[in-house]
Order: sequence, then C-alpha cells, then structure tokens
Amino acid sequence: MSTIHLTNGDVAAESLRTALAQAGRDDRVEPLRDDLAVGPLCGVDDAPHVRADFWARVSADRQRDFVREFREQAGVLDGLAGSTANLVVWHGESASDQLMLRRVCYLMRNDPQRLNEVRLSIADLTDPQAWAHTRSDRATSVGMFAPDVLQTHLPDAAPISVLRISRLALEWQEVKQANGETRRWRDNTFTNSSFAELDALIVECATDDWQPAARVAAYVMAAEQWLLVSDSIVLWRMRELAALRRILLRGDATEWRSLELRGAPAPCSPQ
Repeated sequence: MSTIHLTNGDVAAESLRTALAQAGRDDRVEPLRDDLAVGPLCGVDDAPHVRADFWARVSADRQRDFVREFREQAGVLDGLAGSTANLVVWHGESASDQLMLRRVCYLMRNDPQRLNEVRLSIADLTDPQAWAHTRSDRATSVGMFAPDVLQTHLPDAAPISVLRISRLALEWQEVKQANGETRRWRDNTFTNSSFAELDALIVECATDDWQPAARVAAYVMAAEQWLLVSDSIVLWRMRELAALRRILLRGDATEWRSLELRGAPAPCSPQ
C-alpha cells in the first residue's frame, strides 16, 4: 500500500521531500496550504469561500484567485479521503499544525485505520541556534526542522488510535463552532483570541521615529503568543492599523523591503 505524507504548508513539504529522497523513498508529500490558526473556521469543511474570502482580505495580491485555490484544496482533501493510501500526518507543537491534525482526523473519522502521525516538539529541534529555542511558549512547526532531522524521524510514523482520532475529530468540530479570529495552543488546549492582541503589540512598538516595519514584525512574530503568527498576517494588520490612523506607514505597504512604521500623532484636544 502506498503512503502519502501530509504537512502544514509548502516549507515543511519541501523539507520532508528532501528527507524522503535522502532515505531513498519516493513517497508522495501533500502540503495542506492553510494557516488554520487565523481567520474564521465556521463552514470551512463545506464551502471554499469561507477561507478564500479571509485570505483575499489578508493578501495584497489582487490577481490571486483564492476561490480557485481553496476549491483545489478541497479536491485534494476529498482525494485523500477516497484513496486507499496510508496517510502520515507530520505535526509540531503549534496551533496551526495541531489544527491541521484535527482536521485530517475529522476527514478520516470513518476510515481511521489508514491514519498515522509523526509528532515533533522543541526537544527534536537539534539546531541550538534555531529561533524557536528563544520562545518561552516553545511553539514549533514541521517547517522549522531540517531534512536531516526529519529523516531520523521517518521510522517514528505510528498509527493513531481510533479513540484518539474520534476525540481529535470532535475537537475540530468544537473549534469550528467557536470560530474565533485567532486560536492559541497551550497545554493541549485551544483558546480563542482576537487580532486586537496582535494589533496591540504592533502599536506598542510604534515610536515617534520611523523604523523598519520588518523590525516590528520580528518582535510580534517572536512574542509569547502560543501562536506562530506569519509575516503576511502581521503585514495585513499593519495596513489595517494604518487605515485606522493608529500607526503611520511609508513605503510599499505590500512588502517589507522599503516599508517603515511610526506611531500616529495624538489627536489635538478641542479648544
């Protein structure tokens, strides 16, 4: 029986493909391209526009067809459910990776015998210089691990018990129903949060002087949030804050190279 490996995103998928090639294996790797830790989830398994509409708001690329992309993703998920291959879900200790695991468990809840997993954590991140080691929340994703490390974990793929699959599938249903703006993963539990918390970190960094927006983004992305926030989300929130005049931006607000940020001047008091 063939094997399909599932990862959260393309970075993790490329690293895993390299690891498999180094091991002399030609297993298929399928990336699931959606950061489920951010944006609405209610209805996500029923209609592609739920997530497509959200990422269209986040993205500055007006030519990108998110509805088509998410329809294709739905087709991939349907194909996985209808295949006969063994599935191996690779996941780290991050909200997005853990949500992907639960979504796949929900997808496979009626065919659980094909579902396996490889669990990774900060203890497996052997590079002492990796920035994840500086995070007090110890959040990790599979994309952080080098191919050589992933190769050593290929033998770790193990079946997920039917009872655990049922529990994780139920948790996916609960998270979808809660439908927060952001989701944190702490102590094996999801909690909802809001974009306002990310906004507060950005505003906190905005001084009276212009500074590289990428510097502020790095601070926000490294903050203890129990959420691995992406640079695309931070850039979107900066544009939203600028539109509300809570911060000022100058340069190209669609990319980091020239973009600078400063605090907005306080409004004048009425005389």
